[in-house]
Amino acid sequence: MTEFNKEARLKELTELEYEVTQNAATERPFTGQYDDFYEQGIYVDIVSGKPLFTSSDKYDAGCGWPSFSKPIADDEIEELEDNTYGMRRIEVRSKDADSHLGHVFNDGPAELGGLRYCINSASLRFVPLADMDKEGYGELKGLVK
Repeated sequence: MTEFNKEARLKELTELEYEVTQNAATERPFTGQYDDFYEQGIYVDIVSGKPLFTSSDKYDAGCGWPSFSKPIADDEIEELEDNTYGMRRIEVRSKDADSHLGHVFNDGPAELGGLRYCINSASLRFVPLADMDKEGYGELKGLVK
């Protein structure tokens, strides 16, 4: 993985990717490319490239967004109180790029720890298991089952 230039990377994002990551927008449910997607690999922050979630921790919550039971590393994300739209939620942001990712809820499967990281596909880029070495994520291959 190489260092990222946030300003340059932001110019490469689609309108939806920019709105989600920079303005905390939300893609419509069941429209994201990773909602019904179950290949082996990792999901990285679309802006910084930092690894965030694995396919091993992804599950179908039926909510219309990719759902994960946990992040790869707690120190790569920030959780912030979000009281917008008359709701009390916990927003999830990437630490390095400060990208809005989605929200975390405590209604996930108990056997997976009870959390549901409900994440916008537009905030992620998928790296297939077969490409992890060449993209610089080889050390994380053991996390993908």
